[in-house]
Amino acid sequence: MALLLAMVLWGSSFVALKYSFQEMHPLAVIFGRMVVASLCFLPFLRSFTRMGVRRHHIFPLAAMCLCEPCLYFLFESAALVHTTASQAAMITTMLPLMVALAAGLVLGERVSVRTVSGFVVAVAGAVWLSVAAGASGQAPNPALGNFFEFLAMVCATAYTILMKQLSKTFHPFLLTGLQAFAGALFFAPALLLAKVRVVADLPVGGLLAVLYLGTVVSVGAYGLYNFGISRIPASQAAAFVNLIPVFSILLGFLILGERMTPWQLCACALVFFGVLLSQDRNTGGTV
Repeated sequence: MALLLAMVLWGSSFVALKYSFQEMHPLAVIFGRMVVASLCFLPFLRSFTRMGVRRHHIFPLAAMCLCEPCLYFLFESAALVHTTASQAAMITTMLPLMVALAAGLVLGERVSVRTVSGFVVAVAGAVWLSVAAGASGQAPNPALGNFFEFLAMVCATAYTILMKQLSKTFHPFLLTGLQAFAGALFFAPALLLAKVRVVADLPVGGLLAVLYLGTVVSVGAYGLYNFGISRIPASQAAAFVNLIPVFSILLGFLILGERMTPWQLCACALVFFGVLLSQDRNTGGTV
């Protein structure tokens, strides 16, 4: 349930990001999002000082934060400048396959035939969604944008593996907070750029989107996802990512008034079926 809710929130984030980028510079949006998320974790600052971080924890913690949110948001913001929110969301369906392979190589997780079959079905459904969607004027260079989103998925794969390992030692909530603080520090220098600096007349719509992204998505969705990763195998947790494009299209329909064709509705059902099929209860994690 935590992973399912996280996917709903992440699906909404593509719509919120695309909208906010039309109002503000992408780097300003990401920095604002990280600052808002950091403020949410400030009341728990004492807990962070008691995490018990040792010298051998520093590298994996730094690598996790570098992969996501730092590099991940750099690539995703670049992607959403060049492609639509829906197409970017479609690329996320590649993440489960990449995580499953990485989890098998790094974590020793057993990936069953049923799980792989579910991945294939879900990816096929997501590709069907992409094909069924018409061209949009909001994607000036979709090929480049989709490539940037693929690079974001590479970062997300490394992040998922590192999170799975670190969650054995640290509470997922604290790891989520570290991500927020690291992201705020990483994107702070962007405000020195002339194109990013904003001093007045901040758009209300953009600010509300940043507030939503920083609280509901960066704190809520990441917290739920990190909790889910700590409870089930990383490969199965990543399978839920296939639901992101489905929720993105559904929310686009409800919020932006976009319409889905009957073929798109069938493709949504196929993605849901693939995710359910991939959840092999006989896969107990590591072997």
